[in-house]
Amino acid sequence: MASVNTQAQDTPVTVGMSFQELNNVYFVTMQRALEARAQANNATLVIFDARHDVAKQINDVEDMLQRGIDVLLLNPTDSVGIQSAVLSAEEAGVPVIAVDAQAEGPITAFVGSKNRDAGYQACYYLAEQLGGEGKVAILDGIPVVPILQRVEGCEAALGEFDGIQVVTKQNGRQDRTQAMTVTENILQSHPDLNGMFSVNDVGSLGALTAIQASGLEVKLASVDGNPEAVRAMQEADSPLIAIAAQHPRQMVEQAFDLALAVHRGETVPAEVPIDIELVTRDNAADFSW
Repeated sequence: MASVNTQAQDTPVTVGMSFQELNNVYFVTMQRALEARAQANNATLVIFDARHDVAKQINDVEDMLQRGIDVLLLNPTDSVGIQSAVLSAEEAGVPVIAVDAQAEGPITAFVGSKNRDAGYQACYYLAEQLGGEGKVAILDGIPVVPILQRVEGCEAALGEFDGIQVVTKQNGRQDRTQAMTVTENILQSHPDLNGMFSVNDVGSLGALTAIQASGLEVKLASVDGNPEAVRAMQEADSPLIAIAAQHPRQMVEQAFDLALAVHRGETVPAEVPIDIELVTRDNAADFSW
């Protein structure tokens, strides 16, 4: 358990939120949920978009600290690189709650999905659907803890099947265009590929385009729960067969509630893990963020 200043705060709270990006429906869903939660609690929000630039994110945090925020919600674009901003917040007496991705440094709490479990469940299902045999590629992403954990979980699941071989791991940068290009190159190098795991759905949509254009039979699994990806999964003969879905609304609401508790001087848990849900063609119609 982590604790902060024990003096109760009765004044309205100002919460800063730094997103790693807002060009992604996952984070837009999170932003809207945060805004609704803040409005319901008469809280002021200051929101910045780092655009996957850790230098910009550090400057954004400094800006928010200058504005006098009471609590910082931080969705880091680089778990290690953001440490200087976390230290600046500590020096300013502003508690930091990491959201979705862990941050190095003296944070008060972390709220995030069970990312290793997400990678494990998606890849175990993928391996099962391949009959426990075949060649698999991994589309990696940016260097934040959740992505590392998803890959770790995936590799652990695939490692349980003697007939599964991981032939390559390449960085799609969680970007649709980049992931499509990387997947095209992978398919050219490995025309006998049987399966692919993408660390997020935006990347998987790029990979999906490349797979469908190639005419090859490659099964695809991913992480997030992006509405477009869930719809794509439901199309006839879609290569996308599984998504380990997160719950961004619940995640940011939990983080905001911790921010209020911290502001009141209450002791809060150091970590709040959020369960993931495996979405397949069987239950995709019933899933939504």
